[in-house]
Amino acid sequence: MIDNLEYNTDRPQLIIPEYGRHIQKMVDYAISKEDKEERNKVAKSIIAVMGNLNPHLRDVPDFQHKLWDQLFIISDFKLDVDSPFDKPSREELMERPQPLKYPQNHPKYRFYGNNIKRMIDVANSWEEGDKKEGLILTIANHMKKCFLNWNKDTVEDDVIFQHLFELSEGKINLKNSDEDLSKPHDLLKNKKRFSTSNTNTSGKKNYKGNRNRKRY
Repeated sequence: MIDNLEYNTDRPQLIIPEYGRHIQKMVDYAISKEDKEERNKVAKSIIAVMGNLNPHLRDVPDFQHKLWDQLFIISDFKLDVDSPFDKPSREELMERPQPLKYPQNHPKYRFYGNNIKRMIDVANSWEEGDKKEGLILTIANHMKKCFLNWNKDTVEDDVIFQHLFELSEGKINLKNSDEDLSKPHDLLKNKKRFSTSNTNTSGKKNYKGNRNRKRY
């Protein structure tokens, strides 16, 4: 009985370990079948089992295509069956992907982030009206909040309006307007509430220890 024990070090290496040893053995069994019709039947059964192992992906587009590709990969491209999709090749799998170009953005005011520039471009594309004015004020308030996160001191609204004018390339001008942005206390109120939620009145962090917790 001891002589019949199998160790993983003596077994062949799994090609896709996520599916386990049994799926690998099922694929090897399908490869060993000489009758192609029988191989097709076994392959469909293996696809069904592989799908049951990932039920959360059944509604994902091209999920069946992915399973069939993985089936051929597990078989080391030795399985000859009729697939509803194009059979992948070893060369295609080993092909080196093209490098992705990292976007080189060098904003003038980095503490605002790149999303602010995108929001400003969207505001410039809208027609004049109350909706556009509301978006511009929302952007200005968000810029003020970002500025206060970077610099804890207070900031005048004229500074935000000047930065907004520069980032919009002069298309949004609030420098001579009577608009008032939100107060720093209101903009940072949620952040302060989060930062003080775990502190007590003495300013010390309130940690819950495990000393009195029951252990079973």
